[in-house]
Amino acid sequence: MIRLHHAHQTRSMRTLWLLEELGVEYELVVHPFGKNLRSSDYLRLNPSGRVPALEIDEGCMFETAAITGYLCELFPDTALGRAPGDPERRDWLVWVSFAETISQHTAALTQQHIALYEDEMRSPIVMKLEAARLGKCYAALEGRLQGREYLLDGGFSAADISCGQAVYMSRHFARTDPFPAVEAWYGRITDRPAFKASLPPRNERLYPREFYPVPEMQNG
Repeated sequence: MIRLHHAHQTRSMRTLWLLEELGVEYELVVHPFGKNLRSSDYLRLNPSGRVPALEIDEGCMFETAAITGYLCELFPDTALGRAPGDPERRDWLVWVSFAETISQHTAALTQQHIALYEDEMRSPIVMKLEAARLGKCYAALEGRLQGREYLLDGGFSAADISCGQAVYMSRHFARTDPFPAVEAWYGRITDRPAFKASLPPRNERLYPREFYPVPEMQNG
């Protein structure tokens, strides 16, 4: 039995996309983004009160990179992972983990734009810095994707899922237009049926808007 605890437009989307690519049976439990994740029942699944939580093999996992590694090892025939000894193993680990670098900046911007309701609580300086840091992440992906269709020479993998989902989220705050290789790669991976299956219904999105620009800073 595989049961994924998920909230729309959060890191758990990464695991949902991966499960769809793996083509395995699973149960999806969708939680609203909010205080119910702090309930005692849920904290027994994920003590940080976040998603994902993946019930599997009579236990429970959290942290998307760990879940990604475990699922890819559990279903090796899908070729979405790179096993120990594979020459691409090192790069696979790097790019699966790089998704979290992208996501931490997106999380800061989500707090600024979404979680803080009053304008005086928000910081245009923080927004500008974090959006610029996302640009640095895009530049790293752009460099990696020169001459490649995917992040690894061996083809599409969970590294593309991890970073692709992170970019899906980050594009709400920093555009990828200046990075043609990233744009082409992103279009390629998000055209996959498994990605489309992981998308939230429009009326259940965490981000009501497609893009949140950095507000102008007031002088004086």
